[in-house]
Amino acid sequence: MTIGVGGSSREQALAALQDMTARVVPIALPEYRQRIASAQQRMRELGIGALYLHAGTSLNYFTGLQWHPSERMVGAIVPCRGEVQFIAPWFELGTVRDFMVLEGEVHSWHEHESPYQLLAGIMRGLQLDGGLVLAIDGSTPFFTVDGITKSCPEAQLIDARDVITWCRMCKSQAELALMQRAKDMTLAVHKAAASILHEGITTTEVQAFIQQAHRKVGASGSTFCIVLFGGATAFPHGVKEAQTLRTNDMVLIDTGCALHGYLSDITRTYVFGTPNERQRQVWNAEKAAQAAAFAAAQIGTCCGDVDIAVRKQLASDGFGPGYLLPGLPHRTGHGIGLDLHEAPYLVSSDDTPLAPGMCFSNEPMICVPGEFGVRLEDHFYMTKDGPRWFTAPCHSIDDPFGYVSHYSG
Repeated sequence: MTIGVGGSSREQALAALQDMTARVVPIALPEYRQRIASAQQRMRELGIGALYLHAGTSLNYFTGLQWHPSERMVGAIVPCRGEVQFIAPWFELGTVRDFMVLEGEVHSWHEHESPYQLLAGIMRGLQLDGGLVLAIDGSTPFFTVDGITKSCPEAQLIDARDVITWCRMCKSQAELALMQRAKDMTLAVHKAAASILHEGITTTEVQAFIQQAHRKVGASGSTFCIVLFGGATAFPHGVKEAQTLRTNDMVLIDTGCALHGYLSDITRTYVFGTPNERQRQVWNAEKAAQAAAFAAAQIGTCCGDVDIAVRKQLASDGFGPGYLLPGLPHRTGHGIGLDLHEAPYLVSSDDTPLAPGMCFSNEPMICVPGEFGVRLEDHFYMTKDGPRWFTAPCHSIDDPFGYVSHYSG
């Protein structure tokens, strides 16, 4: 089929979209309590006295408190035993308590006071197994870490990766359900965006439509969007200039949204018009590489081996080798959840064994400088029996959304 021919106006495409968030259930309080309990058990096993969670996704993951990080300290101390202790500016107490899901004591500081000294005092007052070993959330800014170091010099500060990543990388059924719905929403938006394409439309017009469309299907958080036409599709994250669509251009759209904090991230690449043989060759090689990643992703296999399998497949089709162009210049995929990119990663240097509940993008993009690029990005999650797609991969370059194959039975 030809993308854009006989398509919809923007108004028609938006009108056809419906809110898709009915019966969506956010993460409930018992799950936050279980996450804290799992972290504390892990901390005791590793000899860690306490965990500092900075404003951002890890604070949200463990406590349900959504707070944008800034120059003012908002966070939580999770002792290896006992209740979570929150830290926030005094003038924000009402707002913090309004946003809290997991309740706990909130220690506050005035603008002329040091939050780092407040944290140090809290630490000294806790009965901690193994002494003052404080694991720091990796997203904590340097100035905050420096302030903690100077205010509590007797504490040993370590990276919290072995606690936070260990807890976050395997998703619960509730998390998988939210991610599934978010991805279903974004796939519906992709189909709508393809329907409005016409010669002369600009990438900025398509981006504006996609923002509106995500709101129409019920996205509860910010959306992101990359739209590229023609030669600009050879750049994985785009170029600064907008492009105008011409017949037989390659089209690459990478977009996603948030649903109760959990993210989608799907890329579709197709031709506006009739694919030529070169476009078809590269597109088919990309589809084969994506399939190779999925086949290699088995329980117990290292994340890096998935990336290696993809590069072997691409080399057999004449791309690469390794990271060389034309070929795949970046990793095969990334973990996803509350962060768009989170550990573990499908890159050759990551030796993390695949385990049930892990979620990944599968996007081994082929970049052909001076011509175009093709990225097909879908996500899968690991079950005890192997990988399972959140969204079905593209059917073919002629029928990327599977319309013809669906109606032909």
